[in-house]
Amino acid sequence: MLNRRLFITSAAAAFVSGCVSARQPLPQPAGPTYKGQRISPEYLQMYRAMPEERFPIPAVDLTKIDPAYYRRLVDYPSSEPTGTIIVDTPNRYLYLTMENGKAMRYGVGIGRAGFEWGGKARIQYKKEWPTWTPPAEMIARQPELEEFRNGMAPALDNPLGARALYIFEGGRDTLYRVHGSSEYWSIGKAVSSGCVRMLHQDIIDLYNRVPNGTPIIVRQA
Repeated sequence: MLNRRLFITSAAAAFVSGCVSARQPLPQPAGPTYKGQRISPEYLQMYRAMPEERFPIPAVDLTKIDPAYYRRLVDYPSSEPTGTIIVDTPNRYLYLTMENGKAMRYGVGIGRAGFEWGGKARIQYKKEWPTWTPPAEMIARQPELEEFRNGMAPALDNPLGARALYIFEGGRDTLYRVHGSSEYWSIGKAVSSGCVRMLHQDIIDLYNRVPNGTPIIVRQA
């Protein structure tokens, strides 16, 4: 009788234990994730906060950006000279060509319909924490910008962000820029007034890699 009770008790315990085990949640990735995929510490460091900047830059919330648009070194055979900026508008990427068929690739936001620009030009000059002056045509479309006709002071919410590269074509200012933006949600989308926008951390990286006079090609197709 004792052995029978011991068997029943043991079987019941095993059954309960089995149920508890079956209901235990699956192990979750440590640290932040994007759609369930763990974000590499490499990228968390790449897009860290930058308190050393004139206007401290917060870390990027990478849980809200498709990893396809994180900065990375990629294979990119090109007939263009090393050190050329190529904006692949349809795919929302900016490439900086490098030696041995490589390129540094960045995710970007581009101009919305009706505000696209394409062609070959040069980065005439570049600025840290630039003043933003909206073109007269933009003020005409958006009268609320009138207060910035003579320029908007540098700041995190300044539309040009932490850095700007000024695009000139044939010695003439195109009024288009490659610049930083706090609007991380716009990366990978067509939302700007023709400029090429990047995460602050990415535009700082690009700014440090390219000199004045750098050729730039903006491809619309």
